[in-house]
Amino acid sequence: MKISALIVDDEPLARKGLSLRLAEFDNVEVVGECKNGVEALSVIPQLRPDLVFLDIQMPGLNGFQVINQLQALGQGMPLIIFVTAFDSYAIKAFDVHALDYILKPVDSQRLASAIEKVATYIGLKSEGDHTQKLVRLVADFTGDDCEDILRKLANGESIEQHSYPDVLAIKDGSEITRVNISDIQWIDAAGDYMCVHSTGQTHIMRKTMKELDQQLDPRKFVRVHRSAIVNIHYVQKLISHISGEYHLILANGSELKVSRSHRDKVKEMIKL
Repeated sequence: MKISALIVDDEPLARKGLSLRLAEFDNVEVVGECKNGVEALSVIPQLRPDLVFLDIQMPGLNGFQVINQLQALGQGMPLIIFVTAFDSYAIKAFDVHALDYILKPVDSQRLASAIEKVATYIGLKSEGDHTQKLVRLVADFTGDDCEDILRKLANGESIEQHSYPDVLAIKDGSEITRVNISDIQWIDAAGDYMCVHSTGQTHIMRKTMKELDQQLDPRKFVRVHRSAIVNIHYVQKLISHISGEYHLILANGSELKVSRSHRDKVKEMIKL
């Protein structure tokens, strides 16, 4: 049985070099190549390869974002071998999850080892186990910039794993109100206070925007300007005006201006 493989890399020479090396393996057939993550999302559901050699650093969509969106399609996940130019420090990120990788430039012995592991996965029909490991890996990286995480790993810096609360405790005099984080639509600053707008209510609390920002899951909440944070799940529209300004329309009809410095991040999260 041959392993059908797809190569996803934005560097033409890297794709060609890996394809030539894979031609040396009798049990591997390269069925296609993709030059970016967007193309991969279109090709993978069509070709349904057994294995994808996935570059991490790519313009548009990086490797982790490709995995995230593949899972959203719900059409099954191919086995993944990551391709990275980062050194052994960064590789710790993958070793923790028992996922495989090859380091650029590709080493023949390392590639052979990775192919052997793939053949074992297929032989044992452990794709489900592999998918769960991918889910955990993506969960660890989503919400932070993966390039920044890999840079820290490459420099030997520690990476903190954040857990975010489900409830925000808001103190008002002698009372403490527990507000479900999922019910918070947006937060804006009013002088020394924060206005927490949840479903049907607005709560006032004395806390800085920075402190609140650290308590909220960045996969769900995004800073839209210096004094406002929005729960992305309540965003209904992103409107661009002739002046170049962007505004968010929330599900309850509220309209919030997006500053230039936060515009790209907001647009990225809207697409996801």
